[in-house]
Amino acid sequence: LQLVESGGALVQPGGSLMLSCAASGFALRYARIAWFRQTPGKEREGVACIGSSSRFTHYVRSVKDRLTISKDDANNTVFLQLNNVAPEDTGVYYCAARIATPETPRCGNSFYRPADMDYWGKGTLVTVSS
Repeated sequence: LQLVESGGALVQPGGSLMLSCAASGFALRYARIAWFRQTPGKEREGVACIGSSSRFTHYVRSVKDRLTISKDDANNTVFLQLNNVAPEDTGVYYCAARIATPETPRCGNSFYRPADMDYWGKGTLVTVSS
């Protein structure tokens, strides 16, 4: 059971980047997925999540309109598109999965509890700098 992120890079302010999270060992269609990021000096924070059926997505206010989360169940991969990036977006981006059950919170502000996630990737580094 593994999540592997990729796509992190050095990008200039105002640029765009697509991060990927490939899952193996379980099907993402049975999980709710969140992207977290850890910026220097701060705790890991959730920024976006997507439901198991992809019908529901959620973004935290600080990144809304600049990030887009999507999922490709056929390839068992989740994506995070970052647009108009700024230096404060610099950090390590992690994807995390929580198996969807009737008790699992829907994507929303209450979903981003790191201790509740079932699986984590090792992260991919995004650096925004000119």
